[in-house]
Amino acid sequence: MTNKSMEALAAEGAVYFIFGATGDLARRKLFPALYSLYREGKLGERFAVVGLARRPRTHEQFREDVLESIREFCRYKAEEGQAWREFADRFSYQSLDIGNVEGMRALKENTEELESRYEIRGNRLFYLALAPELFGTVSRNLRDGGMLDSEGWHRLVIEKPFGYDYPSAERLNEEIRHVFQENEVFRIDHYLGKEMVQNIEVLRFANAFFEPLWNSNHISNVQITLSETVGVEERGAYYNKSGALRDMVQNHMLQMLTMIAMEPPSRLDPEDIRDEKVKVLRSIRGFGSGEEVRRRVVRAQYTEGISRGEPIKGYREEDSVPSDSQTETFFAARLFVDNFRWAGVPFYVRTGKRLPVKSTEIVVEFKNVPPGVLFATKQELRPNLLVIRVNPMEGIYIKINAKKPGNEMTVQPVAMEFCQSCQIGINTPEAYERLIYDASRGDHTYFTRWDELAVAWKLVDPIAAAWAGSGDGLAFYPAGSWGPEEAERLLAEDGYFWWPVNGQEEDNIIWVSNAGK
Repeated sequence: MTNKSMEALAAEGAVYFIFGATGDLARRKLFPALYSLYREGKLGERFAVVGLARRPRTHEQFREDVLESIREFCRYKAEEGQAWREFADRFSYQSLDIGNVEGMRALKENTEELESRYEIRGNRLFYLALAPELFGTVSRNLRDGGMLDSEGWHRLVIEKPFGYDYPSAERLNEEIRHVFQENEVFRIDHYLGKEMVQNIEVLRFANAFFEPLWNSNHISNVQITLSETVGVEERGAYYNKSGALRDMVQNHMLQMLTMIAMEPPSRLDPEDIRDEKVKVLRSIRGFGSGEEVRRRVVRAQYTEGISRGEPIKGYREEDSVPSDSQTETFFAARLFVDNFRWAGVPFYVRTGKRLPVKSTEIVVEFKNVPPGVLFATKQELRPNLLVIRVNPMEGIYIKINAKKPGNEMTVQPVAMEFCQSCQIGINTPEAYERLIYDASRGDHTYFTRWDELAVAWKLVDPIAAAWAGSGDGLAFYPAGSWGPEEAERLLAEDGYFWWPVNGQEEDNIIWVSNAGK
């Protein structure tokens, strides 16, 4: 890449502040993302990174931590020598008590020295890899410590969970908004940074043969699956308070649903795109009663079982989980988007831990050909599918019906696949790279706006309320299975079934693929 093209890609010069710099998120995601952006010329030459945490660290110890992080988790190898030293020299560390305004004033002095050294014009990006209850405190002390007095822009990047329900999210938002304007706040949902989630817009709005079919006249149902093979690991105490509903559904799954269901925006402008997503959330049919929740929602918890040949203990045997816990580790629901485009089309969503495979997929099932017509008179034809694979493999496949080779007029399913991961391989950009890069350029497209977040909480809160303090309706499933029978019945009631996800395809499909499948 030429110097000129790298300059065009580079974000405007800024100081990046990583609060929680000794934590797992910084080590696994943030440092590798910054190095990848640097290697691709997207950070430019005018940048500095300041790590902030309570524990004492020298600058050199911090840089060694960053190097180890990149060696273990980055898609680019750390280049030893001059190139690495030039990158590492931009990293400094300050031990900081975030509740102490004096510490912020000392940070201001150090920041101004860095800005002078690297000719940065006061642009400051604050990444809060911290617990949500600390967001308000950090925001206030940044202001009171003079960190927001520079002439450049100031941007706050915050991680989920953003609140525990709508009232707590609203309080948290008010604390932040006393300091930062909405256009300065970037609420991360890392699923919006994934390649194939961002590709949904292109797939829908850049291909003329999809949009005329993208409605209730041609689509029978949509299925969104986010399955995990892992349990709660060391997050038992946190997860037992959140469960699958708050941990996955309120954010990741609703975000994917909005991308599938949104109307074409009038412009490729961040606010126009987010306007359309909010319209979808407002159109999702709510849950007006506990009976409605019981009829359209399945919740379950994994028990002991077998996964990949290994015995797995049940959720209630996990560390920091009460032996009588009612927390759901599996969630499935039948949702409806009550607008003109989607009236009557069920959106089935499911997510769970200790399922057979790790996969995130969106299956769009089209209506089948009428029975008793042409080829349908002699054999059962399967419906056409459009499958968007988000994780871990990235790609798209379309399943159609075609003639089986031979003299007989026999129809068989054929899947035509584009494998994004196979084409790019290990150099597929990480979600955090895209999102940090977008935040550095002030692009809000793939970040969550407050009104979007508020509507999502108002949708899931009645479900949580119906479950509160009761084991009523909690099903169980063995670890390593696809969840409880109730999840299968949810679709069977409508005449459908869950389509197999990545790695579990039907045996009789013929593949035509760039992956050589």
